[in-house]
Amino acid sequence: MPRLRFQVTGYSRKVLVLTDTPDPACPGCEGDGGFEHDYGDHTGEYAGTEWEPCPCWNENRRLRLLPLPRRPKWLRRRSESRDPWSPAGHSDEPPF
Repeated sequence: MPRLRFQVTGYSRKVLVLTDTPDPACPGCEGDGGFEHDYGDHTGEYAGTEWEPCPCWNENRRLRLLPLPRRPKWLRRRSESRDPWSPAGHSDEPPF
């Protein structure tokens, strides 16, 4: 039985998708969705980590629901929205 959740994805155009999630009761991955394996190079030093997905989860199962509207230009961030009393646009005074 799939465990579905909503997710916003996309770079230039945001899209709302329905995606599968790992089984939280899976005895193999314990709800993480997969396993990390560290590996070393020919000298035995750490060289990176590989990810092996668990069979309880299909990370490619997605259903595109609808494109999200773009924000109007007047609502997008502008440089005038920064703090006018700070030259960097943020306060350096504690508390931060």
